[in-house]
Amino acid sequence: MFGVIPSRYVIIASTLMAILMGTFIMMMRLRSQKKPVNARKILIPPIAMSTGALMFIFEEFRVSPLQILEAVVVGVIFSFVLIATSKFEIRDNEIYMKRSKAFFIILISLLVIRTIGKVVLTDSFDPGELAGMFWILAFAMLWPWRIAMLIQYKKIEKSHLFDKAL
Repeated sequence: MFGVIPSRYVIIASTLMAILMGTFIMMMRLRSQKKPVNARKILIPPIAMSTGALMFIFEEFRVSPLQILEAVVVGVIFSFVLIATSKFEIRDNEIYMKRSKAFFIILISLLVIRTIGKVVLTDSFDPGELAGMFWILAFAMLWPWRIAMLIQYKKIEKSHLFDKAL
């Protein structure tokens, strides 16, 4: 699939796409902090991202079980950082995400680490295989983070409803 396009161009294009997506996520996060949170808003991103698994239909994107394990481990480790910076607060009788300057610093740092990793690993892996590994890493980072957010949200929602009842 990528045989026609030199791999360095694929890496450059995918890196630029990652930077654009990271910027988009940060802008979405800023906008979302102005609106109340609900369980659906927490779960939609990982469900929507799951459609990306269709890339593995194509041979170019398939990775070995060891590469899957490596990507999942790194993704889960990164998710702990996101979990630590995602907190909720009650404002105007609604549940909102707390603003966190650390979140944006961490998101930018993760983007930089991911980009450096991609550049370093480019010589060791086929671009499609590398794309598959980074998708797995992102997916393994997103699910634990969103599940932790949902658990935290449900606890706050339950205690807030209890407080309202009193």
